[in-house]
Amino acid sequence: MPAPTRLRATLAEAVGGLPPAFWWLWISTLVNRLGGFVVTYLALYLTVERGYPASYAGMVAGLFGLGSAISSLGGGVLADRLGRRPTLVVAQVATALFTAALGFADGPAAIAAVAFLVGLAGNASRPAVSAMIADLVPAEDRVRAYSLNYWAINIGFGVSAAVAGLIATHGYLALFLLDALSTLMCAVVVFVRVPETRPETAGHAGAARGSAAGPAEPRIGLGTVFRDGRFMALVGVNLLLALVAQQGSTTLAVDMGRAGISTTRYGLVIGLNGLLIVLLQLPMGKLMEGRSRTALLVASALLTGWGFGLTALAGSSAGFFAFTVAVWTIGEIMAAPTMMGLVAELSPARARGRYQGVHSLSWSLASFLGPAAGGYLLQHAGSTVVWTACGVCGTVAAAAFLRVGRQPVAAPAAVAEPTDARIPVAS
Repeated sequence: MPAPTRLRATLAEAVGGLPPAFWWLWISTLVNRLGGFVVTYLALYLTVERGYPASYAGMVAGLFGLGSAISSLGGGVLADRLGRRPTLVVAQVATALFTAALGFADGPAAIAAVAFLVGLAGNASRPAVSAMIADLVPAEDRVRAYSLNYWAINIGFGVSAAVAGLIATHGYLALFLLDALSTLMCAVVVFVRVPETRPETAGHAGAARGSAAGPAEPRIGLGTVFRDGRFMALVGVNLLLALVAQQGSTTLAVDMGRAGISTTRYGLVIGLNGLLIVLLQLPMGKLMEGRSRTALLVASALLTGWGFGLTALAGSSAGFFAFTVAVWTIGEIMAAPTMMGLVAELSPARARGRYQGVHSLSWSLASFLGPAAGGYLLQHAGSTVVWTACGVCGTVAAAAFLRVGRQPVAAPAAVAEPTDARIPVAS
């Protein structure tokens, strides 16, 4: 078979068979990320354009992260109570308004407050999107669907990061307004083309059909999610890996600078992460279908941990730094869709928003704690300790995934669903 024909066949296999509503959601994600300028350039805007010290920029980033952490839980609850679609639309409209307002905000207190609101509104949509994908896509296709969604995120991020620098030369306000516009367009696409996907709860269905439907199922609140020991163990392991992954955007830059590597070379090295995700996410997503989840998660943890761990040997070689980025990027490609698919599988259909919200919380906490922890260790213990610690964390995470994967699946009665049996991690 000629190479172009094989390529078309592989692409058709990777993207085929998914419902139209998923693709509209995918398009909305891509549009949103194509305009995701503000988060990438917020620190530069505050320090270079507005003249604030780095400590203030760090505080604003922390407030943004705090808002994201709060909305991880709130957005998940709203997605289950109000529905995925209204939660997503309202969150995106609010994010657009607050992002535009941030471009006009003046004074340290006002900027900090609006940045908190941008984080609060922006991350509220994340659990809704993840729950929507789980609602729309059959279990056997979810890892592929989450791979495609992750692919869209990284295509958008890569393009926006490259274009934002050119736009900023004409003024940072344009970045804020274009970001707000793309977010608003995302909300419009969802409102017009994506239906509500929240499964009807037994309680609501029983009320509509009368007493013959029987008693309502037990209510699932956040407390139920936090008491789900197996799920929370996975969230804890994900937090550990997320703390490691955060070093790629903070500690790595500082360490490369200390090694005498220029900002331009750092940009090329870290840009390899996005390039590899765009090139490899689809073919690797296809290869991962039907594989043991436990094996994929163990391998991803080791690749992520020791990809960063190998940085201790890089010295001043930009090429070796690039090699380490390639290693942990492969781990990232394996981990992201596999974990998202597993979270969807372990979640009762009527509580997917809450479960996805708690999972999202681990990333929000890591974005807040990871840079601080990495920076502290780098300053007081040295780079070798930082990168060795990353390798150790990856090994611990791999062992934890192996242990959790061997546990028998026993869903508590409060969250079990007779029509949607859970599937073991090691399936």
